[in-house]
Order: sequence, then structure tokens, then C-alpha cells
Amino acid sequence: MRIPKELTELLAKKIVKSLIDKDLVVWEESPEKLQSVINAIITEDLMVEDRLNEEVKTLLEAKTEEYERDMMDYGRVFQMVKSKLVRERGLIL
Repeated sequence: MRIPKELTELLAKKIVKSLIDKDLVVWEESPEKLQSVINAIITEDLMVEDRLNEEVKTLLEAKTEEYERDMMDYGRVFQMVKSKLVRERGLIL
């Protein structure tokens, strides 16, 4: 995840404040609890790309020798495989 944890917490806090200030949400628990839920959602969404990158690395590790032998650019192949998985899974990064 490229965004620091502190920034996601601040973002969640601002979202909760905005929702509450504008009466856009009915929440019977503490605002901190809602902030925690929103922070978890943001973090989970940001981790999708990290998990995808790890999956692509794992897929390519088995083929690294083949790519080197064929003199293919690992970075280019990585992006191609990642793009294909994103399309297949309908992910938004």
C-alpha cells in the first residue's frame, strides 16, 4: 500500500466528519467506530493492488528463466500480466 496508514486514518476521519456535519448518515454508535469501519474499507481497497502485484510476481517467478532466455523485459511482461488479470477480474486500480 503506497499510502501511509496515518493518511488513511485522516481520510476516514474527514469523511466521517463530513457525513455527520451534513446529516448524510444515521449512525447510532460512536463516530470513532464509523471512522474505524471506513478506514478498514479504504485500507482493504488499497491492498487489492498490492495483492495483485504479489500474485503476478508469483506467477512470473516460475517463468523467469524462460523470459531471460527469450530476452524479454520482465517489467513489461509484469505489466502485461497485471493488466490481463485486472481486465479479467474487473478490478479498478
